[in-house]
Amino acid sequence: MAKYLLLKHYRGAPAPSNNVPMDHWTPQEVSAHIQYMRDFAAKLEQTGEFVDAQALAPEGSWVRYDGEGRPPVTDGPFAETKDLIAGWMVIDVDTHDRALELAAELSAAPGAGGRPIHEWLELRPFMSEPPTITE
Repeated sequence: MAKYLLLKHYRGAPAPSNNVPMDHWTPQEVSAHIQYMRDFAAKLEQTGEFVDAQALAPEGSWVRYDGEGRPPVTDGPFAETKDLIAGWMVIDVDTHDRALELAAELSAAPGAGGRPIHEWLELRPFMSEPPTITE
């Protein structure tokens, strides 16, 4: 089994075909989307392929250690994940093809008008061991 991270993006990925921002959806459309995500996770729990899923709140901060004392906190100047990553799901599957299949299914979550979003999801494998460095 191999673990994969499915990343849902606010922006940065190609635009989905049903490209209506969630803050323009009706409460019923938001509820339907969230229920789809829950049902998808429940299905993967039954097959043993679900590891974790979380939605992220929009707030966050950059933090840097700068020696003794309180670390400074800043909100820039780089692109911040709070503006880019909406949430994630971790799956544990037998093959890369299965990870692709599940990511494609997840991208069909309903959005505005109850139509599938067909959003682009970033699929990233977990490293199984650190890379070998040769010099």
